[in-house]
Amino acid sequence: SPPQGPRLLEVTDKRKTGKIQLPREIFQSLSSLAARLVVTVLNLRHFGMFKVSAGTARPPSSCHLLPAWCSGSIAPIQEVNQTGQVLNDTVVGITVGETGISGLQHPVKLSFAHGQLPQGLTPQCVFWDATKGLVGGWSSSGCATQPGDEGTVCSCDHLTFFTLLLNPALDEATAQPLLAVATASCGVAAAFSILTIAFCLFLRCGFRFEESLRINLGLHLNLVSSIFLLNLAFLLNSRLAAGSQPGTCKALGGFTHYCLLCCFTWMALEGCHLYLLFVKVLGTYIHRYLAKLCLVGWGFPVLVVGVAGLIGSYGEYSIQTLDQQPIAHLCWITSKHLLVHYITNCGYFGLIFLFNVAVFAVVIHKSCCLQGTGAGQRGLRAWKVALVAVGLFCLLGATWALAFLTYGTSSAPVLYLFTVLNSLQGIFILIWLVVLYYPKTKETTGSLSNIIRHDKATTVSQD
Repeated sequence: SPPQGPRLLEVTDKRKTGKIQLPREIFQSLSSLAARLVVTVLNLRHFGMFKVSAGTARPPSSCHLLPAWCSGSIAPIQEVNQTGQVLNDTVVGITVGETGISGLQHPVKLSFAHGQLPQGLTPQCVFWDATKGLVGGWSSSGCATQPGDEGTVCSCDHLTFFTLLLNPALDEATAQPLLAVATASCGVAAAFSILTIAFCLFLRCGFRFEESLRINLGLHLNLVSSIFLLNLAFLLNSRLAAGSQPGTCKALGGFTHYCLLCCFTWMALEGCHLYLLFVKVLGTYIHRYLAKLCLVGWGFPVLVVGVAGLIGSYGEYSIQTLDQQPIAHLCWITSKHLLVHYITNCGYFGLIFLFNVAVFAVVIHKSCCLQGTGAGQRGLRAWKVALVAVGLFCLLGATWALAFLTYGTSSAPVLYLFTVLNSLQGIFILIWLVVLYYPKTKETTGSLSNIIRHDKATTVSQD
């Protein structure tokens, strides 16, 4: 304990005893014949040391929006989870002599005894890196993890303070089936996206809709096209990433990132258009409105990917278990540039999702106001607007937001739900378009803009 200071243990439970093995290389490199070897064992419950700052710790959600929804549910589990649980709150420090020792050819081996770990926790060997963050943080650089049935062996090429973190991380048994489901789901999503694109073209070319409806169909057509490209990019990535040339992998990683950003951007444009329908239903005419939206939807991601490519963000991304066993290889944003991923993907989608939530709130509010102006058919139409808006909101944000709820093996059901629901997005949009836009009778189609325009015009005339 801290008041008593260091002391020798008189009784040792061999079943819970760790072991330390130092290579000869350490002692051969010493300049003097005698050196003090100090092994320090600290209990973090009694010491206020090794506290990770808020700027160093990773957020509770890992934001698994990697290259597409299909593969994105797998976190970069080779990273150190700064919020992981320290085994028995114990940190072991090793020093030999008066100078620091690093770059060992033969590693230092520390055996941590822990018995059978609870399901869903994966051990990872780490050391305290004082240069990490503001006050320091855990790092695994130079350390290898060898888990066993009764304990874990850490092999590190330097001497410092070590511990064993218990992380809720995906293992190979969870990741491999998820990748298989992801690949199959992306194939299904791509097929239904093609059907949806064909249906949109059929409506635009086969029926005479007014200009507002043609703009709506054009928006949906571009959104579904971006979803198709995203699925296609993932399927190509999963097939061509392994063994590809560095230049090819960079191009494929940039293309996958571009498709993902296009999908997010068209989600945002759908939300903006929905907002304009409710706020400015009888608003002014915008010259070449759809063409300007296409310039933003397909052009803005080019700028982002171009900047990311200039700083060398793309390359081979290897998803590994904590014992350095590869699970999959992808052409994506490399581990050295994960900040690009968190800003351009997680942050960008987070802003879009918040905006769509705000639009959804406006839709519900105005729908309730329309319902309150009268009863009967107008009230029924107002509720139809609300139901349509809920469906649109679910398609453009709710299923993607599940990515922020995925965290380690404990959220494996959420990962599968996230993958499957997003793969069905093309099917949902196809059904949504058939119900709303396909003219079954000579009456005006029940599109969102027509429902809103009718209710708004009726309300204004009554006022």
